[in-house]
Amino acid sequence: MTATAAQTQTPAATAASGARTDEAANVINGARERVDALDDRIIGLIQERMAVSAVIQETRIASGGRRVNLSREMEILGHYRDALGKPGTTLAMTLLELCRGRI
Repeated sequence: MTATAAQTQTPAATAASGARTDEAANVINGARERVDALDDRIIGLIQERMAVSAVIQETRIASGGRRVNLSREMEILGHYRDALGKPGTTLAMTLLELCRGRI
């Protein structure tokens, strides 16, 4: 395939990816498949985290404690912030929100 042929834009290859060449569209579409697989794994892990958090909350409440442990939540926020920067704090807040009060 010549360089000109590799750079030829086709509507089918570029429509979904926004790429200008078939080669770029193939790379983007392959990477998107990987991202979709990673997202499925992340969702599964979040669901698992929610279940574990429910056990923690149920146990804490049954022992006379409060549903939420704010000092622990601050540790989690710090951990995500340290690993991912400011957006990590937002992500951690979303996870904490998902994991609170499901019991």
